[in-house]
Amino acid sequence: MNKVLLIIQREYLSRVKKKSFVVMTLAVPGLILAMYGIIALIYLKSNEINSKHIVRVHDESGIFQGKFHDKKRLVFINADQPIPQSKADLKKNHDDFLLIISNRFPQPNAVQLLSENKPNFNIIDNIKDQMNQIATANSMVEAGIDTAKLNAIRSEVSVNAKQITDKGVEDSNVDATYFAGVAGAILIYISLFIYGSQVMRGVIEEKTTRIIEVIISSVKPFQLMLGKIIGVGMVGLTQFVLWIILSTGVTYIAGGFLMKDHGPAKTEQSVLNKPGISLSAGNAPAAPPSPALGFYNSLQTIHYGYILSCFLFYFITGFLLYSALFAAVGSAVDSETETQQFMFPITMPLLFTYLLSFAFLINNPDSSLAFWLSVIPFTAPVAMMVRVPFGVPDWQLALSATLMIIGFLFTTWVASRIYRVGILMYGKKTSYKELAKWFFYKE
Repeated sequence: MNKVLLIIQREYLSRVKKKSFVVMTLAVPGLILAMYGIIALIYLKSNEINSKHIVRVHDESGIFQGKFHDKKRLVFINADQPIPQSKADLKKNHDDFLLIISNRFPQPNAVQLLSENKPNFNIIDNIKDQMNQIATANSMVEAGIDTAKLNAIRSEVSVNAKQITDKGVEDSNVDATYFAGVAGAILIYISLFIYGSQVMRGVIEEKTTRIIEVIISSVKPFQLMLGKIIGVGMVGLTQFVLWIILSTGVTYIAGGFLMKDHGPAKTEQSVLNKPGISLSAGNAPAAPPSPALGFYNSLQTIHYGYILSCFLFYFITGFLLYSALFAAVGSAVDSETETQQFMFPITMPLLFTYLLSFAFLINNPDSSLAFWLSVIPFTAPVAMMVRVPFGVPDWQLALSATLMIIGFLFTTWVASRIYRVGILMYGKKTSYKELAKWFFYKE
């Protein structure tokens, strides 16, 4: 046991003292702080981002005259100049648009939107939607249909999602839940590859430098493999704990900053400065809500303790499972370039679940496929982290945890039988048939 502890100590300290470890540990909280800074900057500069565009309307058909409604970023005015003069004005105001509706409407190509700059999809869709509504209402009036009654009986339904829990009825923030599920799946997937690959590279390095021959004379192969796996795993845990502490501090500081009142964004200023445009005080647009503050508030609905506990469990068990297989692969080859034939079958279940998380699991966390993927040890770390924020029945969580423990114990045993032989094999191209022979070799 003392020999295993020495190996763990060596693997842990040799990696923690590296500059790359320190840089990566500080980089993640730094990126989070940068994200909050960018969001805050966008909010503070929202008067530029939310600046309004003027749409001058030339309506020769008479259907749309004075019927357009101003939107958040669009102000509609009736053009009182000839079309050539309006076109000339576009060169002075690059953000403005000229909407020409021919008297041939609704024939094809009867509507043109002119501008110096290319309009985005939101602007085009907004104008198109309003024109469709106005044209439809006009057709209904011509057909003798009372549009006032239709508008009076039209309903605007809003759904406030709530969740029934043991503590009572709580807000169910779907956006925050999706964010937590996706973030958990990404972190598990990346961490298993990063730290599992470190175990494999360490084995290959010791094998190619022939240091392994000296080490094996003092410890058993299984002790060496176990020490490397646990040592690298502790490095990963240390990094995650530091990330959590530093990220929590950064989020707290950024949240306090975002809660401050920065005052209303004067998004209408650019419009008021334009000639011929005026907005009454009653119609002045309200200050837009801060996207940063909304994002920060939504994060408060996440059950961090529960999700974090599940993450640490599936990281540890998933790492032990995959790193044992990575160690076996490292012992079977002489260089990292030879690992590809063995790596793909091992990582395919993890990759398959990761890709499926965004296409299916995140939208169907309670489906039969999601259940089976979350209990199979090779796919459970990613699948379960997608499901956990949505709520998983206790019996399914217990079943998955039990099978994960059994799974990593079994894979460690299998990997150790390959590792004990492969670690001393040199200059021989390994095949799956050869690995099977190593597994059945007697002590």
